[in-house]
Amino acid sequence: MPSLQVEGMTHYFGGLRAVHGYDLRVEPGQIRGLIGPNGAGKTTIFNLVTGRYTPTEGRITLEGEEITGLEPHKIASKGLGRTYQNLRLWRHMTVLEHVKLARYSKIGYGLVGAFFGTSRRHREEAEIEERANTLLELVGARHFADQVVTSLPYGAQRRVELARALATEPKILLLDEPTAGMNLEELVQMMDIVRRIHDELGLAIFLIEHRMKIVMELCDVIQTLVFGQVIAEGTPNEIQRNPAVIDAYLGKDVVT
Repeated sequence: MPSLQVEGMTHYFGGLRAVHGYDLRVEPGQIRGLIGPNGAGKTTIFNLVTGRYTPTEGRITLEGEEITGLEPHKIASKGLGRTYQNLRLWRHMTVLEHVKLARYSKIGYGLVGAFFGTSRRHREEAEIEERANTLLELVGARHFADQVVTSLPYGAQRRVELARALATEPKILLLDEPTAGMNLEELVQMMDIVRRIHDELGLAIFLIEHRMKIVMELCDVIQTLVFGQVIAEGTPNEIQRNPAVIDAYLGKDVVT
């Protein structure tokens, strides 16, 4: 059973067709890449899969369960986590508070426990903090735990966003340009972190990237999207040599 499957997904914004006949199958533990020029519809696909938009046509399933048209928080609770192209972090909150807040969707002590401070609440709160610190360690941000997130360097903020997504306990992780705006050193660090997450947590990962070094080195399979349609799908080597992809996106001198 695939971790994530999309069948025949089409979406219109008014009279504009943004995505047409899109199919996707992400297998457990697989790293999938989605590339294409700006405006091709890549982030729209992420927004459709995660419930921000409801597809005009098509079907989306997560581990065999249909999630088409569900609200974003319900899709997230079923095991689909994501990051964003533009950082969405809360000002004035610490790094640890960001990750802990994402864990609260998993609490079980309820209103009574919160009001009366039951032993179950104390136990779960301790578990939440322990797990949050473990995830911050995984992404190399544990030493920032008590700092206000907006005081961190940009690359560190990206790592916090990633830890927050992991705190929801996803079955599949969607990364929307995880190295956007990073310098070379930060890019290499993020590649190592994605590999570590994949190896240690065994997550399936679906990512959008413009930087070909990331896509070609990390992904098992890559799709190329142009004007809302997939023009090619294959291994990194196949995509780099595909004439249609070279003409539409990569150019004759492929920079990896």
